Amino acid sequence: MKKKKTQDNNIVTNRKAFHDYFLEEHFEAGIALEGWEVKALRAGRVQIKESHILIKNGEVFLFAAFINPLPSASTHVFPDPQRTRKLLLHKHQIAKLIGAAQRDGYTLAPINLYWKNGFVKVDVAIAKGKKEFDKRQVNKERDWQREKARVMKNHQ
Repeated sequence: MKKKKTQDNNIVTNRKAFHDYFLEEHFEAGIALEGWEVKALRAGRVQIKESHILIKNGEVFLFAAFINPLPSASTHVFPDPQRTRKLLLHKHQIAKLIGAAQRDGYTLAPINLYWKNGFVKVDVAIAKGKKEFDKRQVNKERDWQREKARVMKNHQ
């Protein structure tokens, strides 16, 4: 039996979000892009580490995502690398995000960009901010899991 070769559809992951937030619920959103932005995403010229999601007038937007234009971009297009991009969600999903974002200590964070059926999707998470002691506790737990796995491996 021959294994199918799976291709990596991930464009970029916001690893800083895993460190700074507890991620509770995830939503898949489309994103409104221009042609030059799609070409730049295919080349991997994107950074979402400092980006964030805001809701204005019942619409969801991705702010501060940096998509670096290719040098071969068209001459009649003037690309804006940090343009505000609209996220495409259903009304019931937007209502849930609005309710979550209004709770104290919660925010909306873009987790990663990926390809799905030829379209670019954004993984949006409802995130609760971690305090400094939470971050230390997570590091201790991760170290303990590593040590436990090492001991079990040596024991066998």
